[in-house]
Amino acid sequence: MSAALQRALARSRCLALAASLCVAPALASTGGTPALTERLAEIREINRFVPERAMPLLAAMEAEGRAAPLAQRIEFLSQLAQAQFGLGRHDLARALADELIAIGRAENNNRALANGLLRQGYIVFAQHQLAESHRLIWEAEKLAQATDDIDLRVRTTISSGESYAEEGNLPAALERLQAAANLARQHGDPIHTVMALNALARHYRLMREYDKGFAVLDEAYKAAEKANSPGRTATLKNAEYALSIETGQIQRGLRALQDSLALERKIGALARVAYSLVNLSDCYLKMHDYRQAAAYAEQAIAAARGLNDREVEATAHLNLGQAYLATGRLAEGKRHMELGVTGYAELGDKPELQVALVEYGAALERAGDLAGALRAYHRERGISNELFEKRRQQAMLDLQEKYEADKKQRQIELLRSENQIKSTELDNRRLQQRVWWLLAVVFALASVIVGLLYRKVRHANAQLHEKNRELKQQSVRDPLTGLYNRRHFLEFMRGLPPGDPRCASSEQTGALFLLDVDHFKHINDTYGHAAGDAVLTAMAAGLREILRETDMIVRWGGEEFLAFLPAIPRSGLDEVAQRILGGINAITVEHQGMTLSVNVSIGFSPFPLAVGSQVLPWERAVNLVDMALYMAKAHGRNRAYGVRGFADPERACIDEIEQNLECAWRAGRVDLSVVMGERQELRVAHVAHA
Repeated sequence: MSAALQRALARSRCLALAASLCVAPALASTGGTPALTERLAEIREINRFVPERAMPLLAAMEAEGRAAPLAQRIEFLSQLAQAQFGLGRHDLARALADELIAIGRAENNNRALANGLLRQGYIVFAQHQLAESHRLIWEAEKLAQATDDIDLRVRTTISSGESYAEEGNLPAALERLQAAANLARQHGDPIHTVMALNALARHYRLMREYDKGFAVLDEAYKAAEKANSPGRTATLKNAEYALSIETGQIQRGLRALQDSLALERKIGALARVAYSLVNLSDCYLKMHDYRQAAAYAEQAIAAARGLNDREVEATAHLNLGQAYLATGRLAEGKRHMELGVTGYAELGDKPELQVALVEYGAALERAGDLAGALRAYHRERGISNELFEKRRQQAMLDLQEKYEADKKQRQIELLRSENQIKSTELDNRRLQQRVWWLLAVVFALASVIVGLLYRKVRHANAQLHEKNRELKQQSVRDPLTGLYNRRHFLEFMRGLPPGDPRCASSEQTGALFLLDVDHFKHINDTYGHAAGDAVLTAMAAGLREILRETDMIVRWGGEEFLAFLPAIPRSGLDEVAQRILGGINAITVEHQGMTLSVNVSIGFSPFPLAVGSQVLPWERAVNLVDMALYMAKAHGRNRAYGVRGFADPERACIDEIEQNLECAWRAGRVDLSVVMGERQELRVAHVAHA
């Protein structure tokens, strides 16, 4: 599945959650005003999918709704917050959610409190604050389970399951979504049943259990027919599209999308129309029907602008750019791709920006613009490194906080010991004044106590020294893989003496190897970050076995590893590259019932590397190795490109070579070696359990 579809599915979850908010329990038993109850019930279905039509109706009854009895007031504020959220007015929606929370605390009402927390969770989810969103949703679920509000319990259970899925805990997510479906079936409300089964079908797609996903959809369609809800049927069509695409049933997926679009237009759900138009453009891209892909992308751009939905507009620009690039309209294609990339940059969504740049590079690569593809990949690498650095800094802050807490605890223990010593000394003085004949015994006892305390202080100091040593060790090691980190490598290279040009031509030399895991983003997106971490850990262990103990292995950033070999025969570099390609390919990773295997792409060169009478600084040598790595990526992956040297070292211009290594190679100014790996892609095997 393409990154564009993944972005659309993520947006689908946000829209589905927002839509599900509008389904409220019946108010007939609340004792409120029947007329207000009936009007809220009439608005509820409109608000579910067309908030722009519901908003004026709710505004007209605001005074009455705020003065209504508690149950009706909660329902009114919930619908008003939903309408504001559906119109993209997140600040106003948050204010209404805060009002619900305040009512819940003042009235000790779990229903109001859970509604407010749940809505806050949806708002921060839309702002890409996943951790905070999950915290709020799980808190709301606990409160909702203490109420008799079936609608609220179903919604919070669904949201809880989807939050577990976003954390990578697929078994916990499945348990919560199945619980939501069972609760909905028990109470017989078809709308609740459609909501729960739709979420469960999407989760089965995530778990790659497609037959179960289609079976759940069949049941959901029957419930949607009972509910007579075109909007709910449209959401199921979107889920069917995703399942169909991943099982290779593109025509079925296309029909589902077209049906969904027709239903959405019928009920005037403009936001969902824009979303379906983006999906249709993506579907036609997969079918290589670039004319239709471009047409639907242009419609999606117009629809998104009318809704001021910058995320949908950015995605549509990316799809339109790919369609133009595929038909040879390079200038227009690049312009729209840049508009899409800029859109995600302005939204501040760096993970999605990284995915967009990968798509950009791949599209340029297919169009034959390798230089442009390389630039896009470099931009993506920059964002990847920035995200990795942020995660590393957070890990260091967490470690520092733990160290400070341990330090305070040690200080408390030392103070307690000092107080105990002082107390003992006072007791000894009293004993000396009162009982002289027990002086020898008291002295011996005091000596024993002081000795024990002294040993305790020494032990505490030894522990402090050990903790300091561990902290220093952790500062140069990557916490996930245990390999050296980039900081340690930089300090090591700065300490090396300047290279001798004569050493650069000797048979015995050093070497730099830069590795990047192929299709790593796909592993994270498909199996979760826990699977990605397991792959990186296995890679680190494998590299330790493949290389020597004297070789320095560094986690360079994200899924990149760097190896510095201090001494190796110059003729042996290709053999090392081949050994790494084969060794990594043989590694298997067991994770949650699946066996994963991966390939890597490699750039390498001898070190030091001379140009004429000058030895290249290590930073420029690493840059050349990085460019060789990107050539390996651009030329098919699972291979290694090595810089052996320069055809005419005296006349070589390193600045020009760095601008475009491939052109320099094809012009004969650079001597490269190419080592091919065994032709495999990411492989996944499912492990059967008894």
